Amino acid sequence: MSEPFGPVVTGDPYRLSRRSTVTLVVVFVLIALAAVSTMVGLPYVVMKPGPVTNTLGKLSGRQLITVSGAATYPTKGALDFTTVRVAGGPGFRVTVWDVLEAAVNPSEDIVREEAYFPKGVTDKQVEQESAAEMIDSQQEAIAVALRSTGAKVTQHVVIAEVAKDAPSAALLKAGDELLSVDGTSIDSSEAVRTAVSKRKPGEKVSLVLLRQGKRVEVQASTRDSGGRTTVGVFLNLRFSSPVSVKINAGNVGGPSAGTMFALGVYDLLTPGALTGGKQIAGTGTIDSSGAVGPIGGIRQKLVGAHDGGARWFLAPSANCDEVAGHVPDGLRVVRIATFAEARTSVERIAAGQGGALPTCTAG
Repeated sequence: MSEPFGPVVTGDPYRLSRRSTVTLVVVFVLIALAAVSTMVGLPYVVMKPGPVTNTLGKLSGRQLITVSGAATYPTKGALDFTTVRVAGGPGFRVTVWDVLEAAVNPSEDIVREEAYFPKGVTDKQVEQESAAEMIDSQQEAIAVALRSTGAKVTQHVVIAEVAKDAPSAALLKAGDELLSVDGTSIDSSEAVRTAVSKRKPGEKVSLVLLRQGKRVEVQASTRDSGGRTTVGVFLNLRFSSPVSVKINAGNVGGPSAGTMFALGVYDLLTPGALTGGKQIAGTGTIDSSGAVGPIGGIRQKLVGAHDGGARWFLAPSANCDEVAGHVPDGLRVVRIATFAEARTSVERIAAGQGGALPTCTAG
C-alpha cells in the first residue's frame, strides 16, 4: 500500500542539516557585517608614513625652490621634508577595517578625529587652513634663510582675519597692513599687542593701515578678551626683500616643513653643498626668529624618512619624548631647537662629524 503523498525518501542529498543551516546563516551574517563595516565611518583618523621630498630637487617636473634677484650655487645631496598621510577626517571617515589594519601596524597610529579636526569643520575648510599654514610657513622659512645669508628682509604685520563680532569689524579688512598703533610704529605682532594693551577695554585705538597701497587711519574700538584688551583681529607676518624666493610644495599642507625649506633656501644661496652630498631628512615648524617648533606625526615621519633612503633626521627638541624608542634601525636622529642648530648639524654631518651631535636620547 502506497503512502498518500508518495514514498518518503531518507537521506536527501539536497537537504541541509540543521548544523549546516546554522553555519550558512552565520556566514551570511558575517558577510553582511563585513559589507556594512566597509561603509560605516568611524570618528577616528589613521596616521601613516608619507613620502619624502627633496627641497633641493624638483617636484612634478618643476624646481621646488626658485630664486631671483641673487646668485645661486650648484649643490648636491638631499634635504628632505617629510610628510604624514592622514586617512579620515571630515568627508573621508575611516572604516572598521582601516582601524583594525592600523592597530596591528607599528608605523601607524589611530587618533580620535576631534584631536585633529574640530567639530563642525568641513573638508574644504580643513584644506584651506592647511594651505594657509603652508604659505605662512614658507614665508617665515624664506625670511630666516635670507637673513642668515645677510640679505635685507623687511617684516610686515598684516590682518589675516577680522572676527565677526569685533567691535570695529566694519572698519577693518583682511589684508590690511598695520603701520602704527596710537602713533607707535609696528614691526611685529607682539608690538601690536603691547600697544593695544595700553588701552582699557571699550576705548578707541588709532590704527594707521596700508590698504591696497593707500594709507588709511581708523579709530577702532577695543574689547576685553580673556583679561586682555584687543581689537578683535588675527595677525600674520609678511616679508619683503630684494631677493625673491618661491617654493613649489605641490599639494602638501601644514607648517611642519618650515625648517627644511629654510635649509634648502640657505643651501642654494651659499657656495658649496651644505649636505656634502648626503641625504638628510627632517621636520619642524619655524618662526621668523629662527625657532624650531614641534610637529605632529613624528613617528610616521621617522619611518617615511628611513624608507625614503635617509640615514640622518633632524627632529625638534620638543618632539624628543615621542622619538625615543621609535627610531628605525639605521636612522640617527639629531635634536634641534633653532635654525642655527639645524644648519650647524647639517654642516657637521657633511664633514663626517655627525656622530657627536645631540640626539633625543643623549646630550
